Amino acid sequence: MILIEEAFKILKNFVKENDLEKVEILNSAGRILGEDIYSEIEMPPFDKSAMDGYAINSSDRSKKFKILETVPAGSFPGFKLKNKGECTKIMTGAPLPEGADRVIKVEVTGERGGFMYLKGEDRGWNVCIRGEDMKVGDIVLRKGRLIAPQHVGIMASVGRKDVNVYKKVSVSVLSSGSEIVEPGIPLKDGHIYNSNLYSVSSQVIDSGFELKGRVSVRDDLLNIRKNISSLLSESDVLLITGGVSMGEFDYVPEILKDIGFDVRFHKVAIKPGKPTLFASGMNKWIFGLPGNPVSTFVVFEVIVKPFLYLLEGHEYKPVIMKGVLTKEFTRKKNDRDLFSPVKYNQDGTIDLLEYHGSAHLRSLENANGLLKISKGVSRIPSGSEVYVRQV
Repeated sequence: MILIEEAFKILKNFVKENDLEKVEILNSAGRILGEDIYSEIEMPPFDKSAMDGYAINSSDRSKKFKILETVPAGSFPGFKLKNKGECTKIMTGAPLPEGADRVIKVEVTGERGGFMYLKGEDRGWNVCIRGEDMKVGDIVLRKGRLIAPQHVGIMASVGRKDVNVYKKVSVSVLSSGSEIVEPGIPLKDGHIYNSNLYSVSSQVIDSGFELKGRVSVRDDLLNIRKNISSLLSESDVLLITGGVSMGEFDYVPEILKDIGFDVRFHKVAIKPGKPTLFASGMNKWIFGLPGNPVSTFVVFEVIVKPFLYLLEGHEYKPVIMKGVLTKEFTRKKNDRDLFSPVKYNQDGTIDLLEYHGSAHLRSLENANGLLKISKGVSRIPSGSEVYVRQV
């Protein structure tokens, strides 16, 4: 059994940079940026007004100003400010006329007979200076970033129409177990519904990866082997739930070795999720996840998802929320890092949720975070400040 930190070191040794593809920027949100984005322009490209008002020269102490023209956004001034007592009526985003370096906001002015009069005081400068946001050659977005809508806007602002992104990692899911039945089919004695296939597949999709195939199989060595080979032929990564422990019908480790995969680790000091397995071969990767549903959920969030992002060129960092524990936490065995489902409240308090163990899927119903209790820790008093991983 290895620590989580050791598992990540092993995983990083098997990361290779994925291929790139070019997409229109409108289709790039949620993808991983495959190049640095440089600005070929200054932004703003000219001194511009930050609000509606009147452009003047700041050294001009006149009480009234002759309005030379009105300049809306998208137009360029036709007149310079040459003399004292001159101004240009200007709209937000419009270029300042030559000779002006300040804008008086319209709220403190009056207008009569072609002149602007000051009615109040405006201490602001109200000007966006040319190049203050970015200069030619500036890197505005760096390679490896997970592209969000605001980043699409930034790319558009520097004139980019399309962009190189990493190709999506393709993932398939195999759920094994003779006791599992598809939803919608009446249950027989000893059977349970197949939640793992659906929850893990949903985690793959929700995280932005490409779900290629999903299959449910009985605990039959030849059938499991056949489906593993089939799914590997169409995907980069295969996630297998069940069949990785030490039971009589846990065939997965044996099959993986038989088809030429090297098991890099098997058993991680994580709770739930101890039997977790990772194997590599044929330039592909396989994770063996425990059969209990909370285990598969936790292991995907904590171990699998960061690895899949690394394959796409992105170092995933989960959102960490600081809060105060509302109840005391205690446990008897502290030989593994525990990830316990919790509810993070808007007031910054954190509620421990009823949790009966790794088969208690309903414990995740109201969970929006996982509280990590490190190996060796048996008690956390009520009122303690803790950090929660958002899920």
